[in-house]
Parts: sequence; structure tokens; C-alpha cells
Amino acid sequence: MRYEELTIEGRNAVLEAFRSGKTVDRLFVQDGCKDGPVQTILREAKKQDTIVRYVPRERLDQMSETGRHQGVIASAAAYHYASVDELLERAAVKGEDPFLILLDGIEDPHNLGAIIRTANLAGAHGVIIPKQRAAGLTATVARTSAGAINYTPVAKVTNLKVTIEELKKRGLWFVCADMGGEPMYRLNLKGPIGLVIGNEGNGVGRLVRETCDMIASIPMKGEIDSLNASVAAGVLAYEIVRQRML
Repeated sequence: MRYEELTIEGRNAVLEAFRSGKTVDRLFVQDGCKDGPVQTILREAKKQDTIVRYVPRERLDQMSETGRHQGVIASAAAYHYASVDELLERAAVKGEDPFLILLDGIEDPHNLGAIIRTANLAGAHGVIIPKQRAAGLTATVARTSAGAINYTPVAKVTNLKVTIEELKKRGLWFVCADMGGEPMYRLNLKGPIGLVIGNEGNGVGRLVRETCDMIASIPMKGEIDSLNASVAAGVLAYEIVRQRML
């Protein structure tokens, strides 16, 4: 399977990427570079709400694969992102209660790919990730998903807490994973639901956790105190599957 080029270098190439509608996750611009062509690129980045990072030329030199970056490098997604509405539409078309997996700051692309794979196999209608401080849809994510990225859409949102609040108004309940929660077997995880999985090191952020309706813990018997984020997502996702089959 082939994936589109993820690093776009040079002013014309970056500008054409924006104008062609390609999804650009991040734009890296050399510090102090403010000439006309760069300003045009920055205007296009603003239209798409792309994250812009100003970095020293040395950093761009390190990132460059061609040595001809001209002060700008764009990092593009391997796949286009879906909208949250498209995720809900998938559930409606199937006549199923929505089942979404939301990731609060998953930074490891291997974890993101593994979670997308689990989401597909568990019948989730999509995955939602935040725009900042999180892995995007890179080639590593695509490969780790073992092809699931072709079938399970991923939406990117500006604010996960606000997205949860909006989805709650549309009938979804939310459960997040946290060691201090109720054992997952005691919770009612049926119906329209969003499963929230937190960052590999810090877990679900406080504001997001407080917005959720339920907090679920996974029973553990060993000496270490936590599971890998993708493994935790799999365990909780399949508890939701189990309850839906009852």
C-alpha cells in the first residue's frame, strides 16, 4: 500500500498543497521570514486553521529531505480527516447507536494506529483526536493500523472538551478511562457512547475527565499500575461490545 508524501518543502510546493485542498497538519516557518510569498502561505494556513510553528533555520535544515526548503516545510496528513458529523452519519446509516473513541493527547503514532485498528474491529464509527499535542495521521499511523485507517474515519477537533459537550447535547454519554474510576463491569456502557482514552503518561486531562459522565477503571492484578494506552482502549472498547451484545 502506498501513502502520499508527508513532508512538503519549498514555497511553491507548500502553497500548492494548501490550494489543492490537501490536509496540512503543521506548517514550519523560519524565524524572521516575512516576505511576500511566505505571507501568502501563512494566509492559506490561517484559512485552514493549520498549526504554525516558527523555528530556527537549523531546525528546518534538519527536517529537510531535499535541502531546498526555502524557509518553509509543511507536514501533511497521510489521509484526509473526516468531520464529527460524518462519524455520526456512519452510525445512522448502519442503524446503530453511535460508538466513538476520543483520544486526549495520544502522542505516540504507534498507539494511535493500534487504536484505529481496535476501533475498526470493535465496530466503532470513528475516532476523534485533538488538533494540538497529539499524533496526526502519518504514514506510521497508517501502517500500524494495518489498513483500518481506510475504513474507520478520524476527525480532528480544536477542543475535545467542547466537542464532548456538543455531542452530549446530541444524546451521547461519555466514559473515560482512569485508575480511580468504577470497575468497568459495574457501569452501563450501552447506548450512544463515547470512550475517552488519555495520554500515555498523564491520562485523561482534568477538564475532559470532569466533562465525562462516567469514569471506568480496568481491574488489574499485577505489580505495575497501568496499561499501554492502546491496550486500555482495546479492553474498554470490547467491554462496550460485550454489553451491546447482551
